[in-house]
Amino acid sequence: MELQTKIPLKKQSKNQIDYNSSILLVGSCFSENIANKLEYFKFQNLQNPFGILFHPKAIETFIKNVIDKKVYNEKDSFFHNEQWHCFDAHSKLSNPSKENLLKALNENIQTAHKQIQESTHIIITLGTAWGYRFLKSDTIVANCHKVPQKQFEKELQSVDDIYNSLNTIAKLIESINPKVSILFTVSPVRHLKDGFIENTQSKAHLISTIHKFLNQKSLIVNRNSFYFPSYEIMMDELRDYRFYKEDMIHPNETAVNYIWEKFKDVWISDASFKIMDAVDTIQKGLQHKPFNPNSEAHQKFLQNLNQKQKQLQKTFPHFKF
Repeated sequence: MELQTKIPLKKQSKNQIDYNSSILLVGSCFSENIANKLEYFKFQNLQNPFGILFHPKAIETFIKNVIDKKVYNEKDSFFHNEQWHCFDAHSKLSNPSKENLLKALNENIQTAHKQIQESTHIIITLGTAWGYRFLKSDTIVANCHKVPQKQFEKELQSVDDIYNSLNTIAKLIESINPKVSILFTVSPVRHLKDGFIENTQSKAHLISTIHKFLNQKSLIVNRNSFYFPSYEIMMDELRDYRFYKEDMIHPNETAVNYIWEKFKDVWISDASFKIMDAVDTIQKGLQHKPFNPNSEAHQKFLQNLNQKQKQLQKTFPHFKF
């Protein structure tokens, strides 16, 4: 008896992710779930240099500013609730010091530019088609930073506008790295603050646009663009509230692990699995809390663990435990 409807997935046939890959992850908080898995298994990756970006236009703005090597200055910042903020970035970059905020923004622009040039894979996770337009500048912001709602106009980005954003993102990336693979996915996080119907409408806009974009092959990078069904796996294979956190909005650890396993089966090279198992053994060993840290048995355990780390680091110098 089948108790789930399974989404048919095939192993990616070219440009699989392995330990020589370099990965940039941009987008909603679900992109950080995948990034944390890649980090745990010691794949080379950079996640959300400007913090979580939910909206396609915010991601487009970020990519454009990275490619152009934008230099942020005082006019790009504002003071609110005892912190300096930037409408292009998530509040995790906000800072009590304006100088420190601008320094972080400009350093992250440089880091992201280098990463895009060197990336073998860029994973873009779209979160919502609902955006907030700052009336004073007439621009969609990445984050409102708790500025009063009356200073914004909430709007649903159309399929055509999202399509233009994805095209712009692809062209910009292609301009400095035409060989990179771009993986699009839609976050399974439910944006219920927008409303139940509005959330469904938003996800429909995102999914429709991605497939419209993938079906046109005018750009070199489009031929290396793909879709991974994170949203569909959550909705169709994990359609039960036991797979959500207590807020009933975010996928819980079990759901994240399940979707990660699907991603691994499709995108991670089979040759990497043995290394991943070795890394997992070390990671679990490092998390182990002994009853007697000073015992001879535990000291031997630590020595053995250290030896395993050094062995892996001979082949993969970038591994840091």
